[in-house]
Amino acid sequence: MNFFVVVNGKKGKQALIIIVAALFTAIFLYLENALNNTVFSTEDGPRAIYKGDERGEKIALTFDVNWGDEHILNILEVLKKEKVNSTFFILADWAERHPEVVTQIAEDGHEIGSKGYSYKDYSELEASEIKTDILKSKDVFKVLQVKAAPLLRPPTGNINEEVITTASEVGYTVVHWSIDSQDWLRPGTKEITKNVTKNLNGGDIILLHASDSASQTAEALPSIIQFIKKKGYKNVTVTELITNTDTKSGEIN
Repeated sequence: MNFFVVVNGKKGKQALIIIVAALFTAIFLYLENALNNTVFSTEDGPRAIYKGDERGEKIALTFDVNWGDEHILNILEVLKKEKVNSTFFILADWAERHPEVVTQIAEDGHEIGSKGYSYKDYSELEASEIKTDILKSKDVFKVLQVKAAPLLRPPTGNINEEVITTASEVGYTVVHWSIDSQDWLRPGTKEITKNVTKNLNGGDIILLHASDSASQTAEALPSIIQFIKKKGYKNVTVTELITNTDTKSGEIN
């Protein structure tokens, strides 16, 4: 059977132009998405880790610390009571102003990772600027005499290939997350708990905050931790989660 499409007159030509334009737009969006899907995952190059081995029974609670000290001590108290060790990604500029809190985090057995020195968007910086900021952060933790793991969560969370490559060149692994608690929005403790637990699986890296914007995090933590334990998962640091396991890297939203 033969099928013919006859385009007649001005309206027909306009319709054809619209169809062709839509087709090219669809192709462009497809290619753009396909390229973005490979930016954070290469076979041989450095990777941004967002999840550990989901076949395992480990979960990593991570806390970003950028500013303020109003709630972090309460969070540390809850973690100590629940006997949970976590990873704190600390902005070094904040660490300089709160050395006693940084010391307590380390003494409580938590892992310390870097959020760089200044709160800058690494994805908008040159490689040399990224490198300088990371190394400046490293020097701060040395001065404070606390052990910091070679883990980096860029200050604003924005990541691109250059950020990952530059971090790798100075010995750091970029760590993103697979679950966002959205606790900084202060949606209520029940909602924070739901955000964490509704799709929880082994290997998940959970994003929480210990800055002053996260005023409901300490209250939500006990129910989150109890849920994790009830599911049979163990709370560990990021290093424990990704060591000797099949970690995952991929498109980061």
